[in-house]
Amino acid sequence: MNFNLPFIPQRSAKPRQKGLTMVMDKGLSLNEAANMADASAEYIDFVKLGFGTSLITNKLREKIELYKQAGIRPYLGGTLFELFVIRGMFDDFVRFVDSLGLDLVEVSDGSMKMNHQQKCAYIAQLAKRYTVISEVGSKQANVVIPDNEWVRMMAEELKQGAWKVIAEARESGNTGIYNNDHSANTKLIGDIAQHVGMDNVIWEAPLKSQQAWFIKQLGAEVNLGNIATNEAIALETLRLGLRGDTFFMHLPENLKQ
Repeated sequence: MNFNLPFIPQRSAKPRQKGLTMVMDKGLSLNEAANMADASAEYIDFVKLGFGTSLITNKLREKIELYKQAGIRPYLGGTLFELFVIRGMFDDFVRFVDSLGLDLVEVSDGSMKMNHQQKCAYIAQLAKRYTVISEVGSKQANVVIPDNEWVRMMAEELKQGAWKVIAEARESGNTGIYNNDHSANTKLIGDIAQHVGMDNVIWEAPLKSQQAWFIKQLGAEVNLGNIATNEAIALETLRLGLRGDTFFMHLPENLKQ
């Protein structure tokens, strides 16, 4: 804080277990990554190298090292895991992760069909070597997963060794835990928060309206993901009540109009 303004909520310090912010790197240059880290590394816990970008990103290893030096944990998007698995190249995926010096992996099945038991087996195997974040939910808008299945799969993946589970929304923010109009599927989110536990879930929230909704509903220490690379500070202002959307959240009643 550049000024000690009163009535600002206390945020967990890094490395933190909650209040996490995951930013989506969809192909930043090394210079752009350096600028992002310089501006907002304090507010970013993870950078996901989105979908298959890590296979074609220039200076990939240099970028990964840059993020590490800035105190940000980088990892490969779950779609890349699926790209290897569908080709029968799981062992090659592990070798690729190791060659990049990563300690965090994502397991998902949002693009391909995968037996959930097999997905859990991958989680259990990878959890012996890495911190695992798993993702639940399809990237296909026409795939409907009942609420109780979301809860069951998330709980089982945590049991098999996932550190956190991601609630799918895509970068478009109109599928998975959201409706077609980008509004929150409040019943599904409520069921997940109640039965899986708020701190166990990273909610994908690419849009400001979605970020503000989660913060108002679940507080400043909610875990949020798929944040744009230039919006980490803007998100932090939402968490702290430094923006119109959450302006009154942390003020005492006598100061509220």
